[in-house]
Amino acid sequence: MTDTKINTLVSPEGSLEILSNHEVNRLKDKSEGGLYRLFRQCALAVLNTGVETDDCKALMEANADFDVRLVPQPRGLKLELINAPSHAFVDGEMLRAIREHLFAVLRDIIYTHSIPQTIAGFRGDNPDDITNLVFHILRNAGVLEAGRQPDLVVCWGGHSISHEEYQYSKEVGHQLGLRGLSIITGCGPGAMKGPMKGATIGHAKQRVKNGRYIGITEPAIIGAEAPNPIVNELVIMPDIEKRLEAFVRCGHGVIVFPGGVGTAEEILYLLGILLHPDNSDLPFPVVFTGQKENAEYFEMIDRFIRNALGDEAASRYEIIIDDPVRVAQTMKRGVKEVETFRRAMQDAYYFNWMLKIDPVFQFPFEPTHANMRSLELHRDQPVHMVAANLRKAFSGIVAGNVKEQGIRQIQEKGPFEIAGDPTLIRPLEAMLEQFVAQNRMKLPGATAYQPCYRIISGAA
Repeated sequence: MTDTKINTLVSPEGSLEILSNHEVNRLKDKSEGGLYRLFRQCALAVLNTGVETDDCKALMEANADFDVRLVPQPRGLKLELINAPSHAFVDGEMLRAIREHLFAVLRDIIYTHSIPQTIAGFRGDNPDDITNLVFHILRNAGVLEAGRQPDLVVCWGGHSISHEEYQYSKEVGHQLGLRGLSIITGCGPGAMKGPMKGATIGHAKQRVKNGRYIGITEPAIIGAEAPNPIVNELVIMPDIEKRLEAFVRCGHGVIVFPGGVGTAEEILYLLGILLHPDNSDLPFPVVFTGQKENAEYFEMIDRFIRNALGDEAASRYEIIIDDPVRVAQTMKRGVKEVETFRRAMQDAYYFNWMLKIDPVFQFPFEPTHANMRSLELHRDQPVHMVAANLRKAFSGIVAGNVKEQGIRQIQEKGPFEIAGDPTLIRPLEAMLEQFVAQNRMKLPGATAYQPCYRIISGAA
């Protein structure tokens, strides 16, 4: 996975330069409550930008000799990297983008673990406190820009996609860039990189000098989806739920490209939120798009949504096939409607405070065998709860596919079991089979994909 290794000292680039003794000690602490292991894992992921892997566990094992240490300096601090992968360097100098990302990791890990202690009465099970934490992390990272007109389009889609699908996502990004729109993605490869790369060309043609390519990730996924080098604003949220909330709070619209279980998780999260009655009049443009070869894929997604959540959920998105110009035009109009609405309601352009997010979408879900087996996958509950529990099922499969802890659980205890109402479970099983057949579960490797889940048909 890596060739030669490099030992070096790295100075800060654009982020945190000063740490307290307490923060330094926490980053050095290798105990369970310390931050060393988390910081090392995220730093290693950033240094492997461009490496074709989506196996966090394999990445860590292949770089077992890597180490990162804090070196206090009279004027701040430096990072000492030991056995760092050489592809993060050019002629012995670290790539500037990677250096920025490395110190963004340091900034966000420190801040995320210190801010709850500074917010009076902060509770991790309080919905308002969770949203407040998301806001503070984004503000500290410089993502929230007061005075800037709405222009941020969230692009979701698979990291394991075909070359043709990548090129299509790139052309959509190009058309968005020509219209002055900027991009937020999960920051990884595939459909996360394509729109950013296309937007850079569109921005260059229009002489847009402040184009934004924001990547939002979380520690458990960053090793599987290392930030692509186009990202110029990287943010590491504490967990997947806060990552998803960050997308919908600071984005002004969403485009969904073909993907696998991670994309399905994002779709269910978004629709589950938009189905809340308090959000019925809130404009939020959503477009599903792909090549003409992807028409059947989106027909499958649409059928699954209509079966699980009903036609009202389907009314919250538009499917546009093989037409990047129309996608960009639709998103531009939608973002303008968001701007008009926010102005009328005196809501911030930079953070969607009015969006109602039910707590069930905010509280972290831990994908263990017991939790996956006990998911409430039935229709005898409000429709947003159906979306929430299906979202958790997909989240667990993502963990079993690419997250270090999930992979270890599968190796130790076998596949997760998923059971529920056959009217929900059978379409779910059929869609998962298609994801496997279309190579959307993981990047192609030497061995065939082994499912990390087992569907218990007909179980209640």
